[in-house]
Amino acid sequence: MTPIVPTLERERAAWAEEQLLVGVDEVGRGPLAGPVVAAAVVFPAGCRRVRGVRDSKTLPAPRRVRLAERIRRVAIAVGVGAASVHEIDRLNIRVASAIAMRRAVVRAERMLCAPLTVERTRRILLDGLPLPELGYAHEALVDGDALCFSVAAAGIVAKTVRDALMARLARRYPGYAWESNMGYGTPSHHDGLRALGATPHHRRSFAPVMQLLLL
Repeated sequence: MTPIVPTLERERAAWAEEQLLVGVDEVGRGPLAGPVVAAAVVFPAGCRRVRGVRDSKTLPAPRRVRLAERIRRVAIAVGVGAASVHEIDRLNIRVASAIAMRRAVVRAERMLCAPLTVERTRRILLDGLPLPELGYAHEALVDGDALCFSVAAAGIVAKTVRDALMARLARRYPGYAWESNMGYGTPSHHDGLRALGATPHHRRSFAPVMQLLLL
């Protein structure tokens, strides 16, 4: 099945109103370990698509890395934000995801020159459902990473940043196969948890980790 190619339809609608579209996506809601990471990407008005950009989940890792480099060259702003395991456990994954997205939007804003408010000059579009905790007026689009070019680009950037982080953590905490499962609950990860216990980077509020700690 051929992956859906995201379009510039929503970007062009924003440009027609002299606004910029801020595409926002996050990765890492489901893993048992590691932070949730978000990215916000803004392309210049009138730009063309970066060929190959689509939902990050449909792309092999080497291609994602190459595309992330191209996205950073073409975009006029790229912001990355994260929420820690401590924040995930203290607040819940939904709120932590919104915090990561807000941090990404704030960092993208700092790269833009116009000293105007986000709400007046930008149109923020999130992948998924609305998140009031974001703190900014925004729109949300289910499957946005498959449908909207900027959101897909944000997903690619966020995924490459988080994967690189988990690969570094895998070298510090061998035995959980984070270099391949990126913290998701694969059999190899569960084997590591049973044999080695939880690390400071495990989400203790998530059921598989919580159950292990109660043994």
